[in-house]
Amino acid sequence: MSANPIPPLHLYSVPSDQPAPAEAPPKRERPRTAWTADQLMAADFPEPKWAVPGILAEGVSLLAGPPKVGKSWLSLGLGLSVAAGGNAFDSVPVQGGPVLYLALEDTPRRLQTRMGKLLGGQKAPGGLTLVTECPPFPQGGVEAIAGWLDRNPDARMVVIDVFAKMRGQSPQGASAYDADYVAVGYAKRLADHYGIAVVLVHHVRKMASEDFLTEVSGTNGIAGAADATLVLKRARGQADGILHVTGRDVDEAEYALQFQAASGAWQLLDGPVSDHTVGDTRAAILKFVRGNPGAKPKDMAAALPNVDADTIRRTCSRMAADGQLTKDAGGRYFPDTQSRTQSIPHVSELSDCPATPSDQPEHPGQSEFDLSGLSGGPSLGTQAPTTGGESR
Repeated sequence: MSANPIPPLHLYSVPSDQPAPAEAPPKRERPRTAWTADQLMAADFPEPKWAVPGILAEGVSLLAGPPKVGKSWLSLGLGLSVAAGGNAFDSVPVQGGPVLYLALEDTPRRLQTRMGKLLGGQKAPGGLTLVTECPPFPQGGVEAIAGWLDRNPDARMVVIDVFAKMRGQSPQGASAYDADYVAVGYAKRLADHYGIAVVLVHHVRKMASEDFLTEVSGTNGIAGAADATLVLKRARGQADGILHVTGRDVDEAEYALQFQAASGAWQLLDGPVSDHTVGDTRAAILKFVRGNPGAKPKDMAAALPNVDADTIRRTCSRMAADGQLTKDAGGRYFPDTQSRTQSIPHVSELSDCPATPSDQPEHPGQSEFDLSGLSGGPSLGTQAPTTGGESR
């Protein structure tokens, strides 16, 4: 094995302007990896720790997006928010704690400029450690990050921007899928061992897809090994981006975001994504119909003086054809089928007769398993994991 071209001393050394720790960090016990079924059901596990509630949980999260969409602005902004204990996306309260940010495509000057813009005059948090060089995972990167985490036992998050700089060479003879799974597996072992969120900033394919998971660059081994996948895509209408989220501990969701060019910050927009990815006229109609189910175009025209009645009628018809609204036989519009059907009176309310005649009986309506603890295999920090992704 060749010598490491970039020694990881910048992660192990203590800055000269800070006192050395009084004692070594506490040793972490190796987590249990095997139970009988009754033991597992009787076990009491803590809830997952969240770096950003509802969006970034402990474990490995891929943050993917096309070039120049703003992934680095987003990830650096999250790092500052979590380190300071502020509000992620300017609206989601987060618990503060140390954050390690590996900005492997940036220079210190560029980082300083971006942070100055994001902070807007506020004091920079001392809990954010920024690093511009680190060896790949197989060549000492795992040990370097583990060393920082040992010295910061209350760490909340590690951001690796970008993942391609840390994955290292593929194991000899491994398939493309196995190589991708192994590469993410390095980060996953760190995340699972230390119980933190590790964010891997990654790219998407040039070819778009209806399923955002298939847009992640590489094989399915990358998304398959990660605990969550977040894809930032450009959007039309009022939103500058849509963040698609899915994962093992994260509910599948979409968030409309707006990029503030003056501050470099991504802000979370209120309301459903559909309100922000359509034109202004459609967004105004959607908002009005949600507040007034069953409204007719003339009602909307009275409430929206900046849009003429003919435009509203045509737009409503197109929105119904596109599935953004539903329409009943009376020409009334609803935000969805459920609200439309709920507004239709039951037959018994029209005829004053019981829905079920008294002389008929009523009928009910229908409405990674780690075996190292058993085999004595390698623990965290081993240079090369076993291939065969899905079985781990």
